[in-house]
Amino acid sequence: MATHRRIDVSKVGDVSVVRFVDKKILDEAGIQELGAELFALVEHDNRKSIVLNFSNVEFLSSAALGKLITLDRKVKSAKGRLKMSNIRPEIMDVFQVTKLNKVFDIRSEEAEAISAF
Repeated sequence: MATHRRIDVSKVGDVSVVRFVDKKILDEAGIQELGAELFALVEHDNRKSIVLNFSNVEFLSSAALGKLITLDRKVKSAKGRLKMSNIRPEIMDVFQVTKLNKVFDIRSEEAEAISAF
């Protein structure tokens, strides 16, 4: 199993729950590393049901949103599903302005996201 610096991954049944280590996902190097770790879940670990729990995240840059869009495409091309939970209102505003709330399956709580699979 790969070691991650930017994410904490746990399993609930068949669902991989990903929590972000960083409160602010801003710097380019960190975002690249985060993207690589998230993509590896799909490409190397063959995870098909993923919940991204944003409860620890206070700020998300637009570059990080790009990684999430790419992750969503990778999961879908692997015939998997991606859900998101526990997004703070200020980050949810960004999802709504960019219309990404229509792209992603966003649930208020982690348990709700897990049970939606």
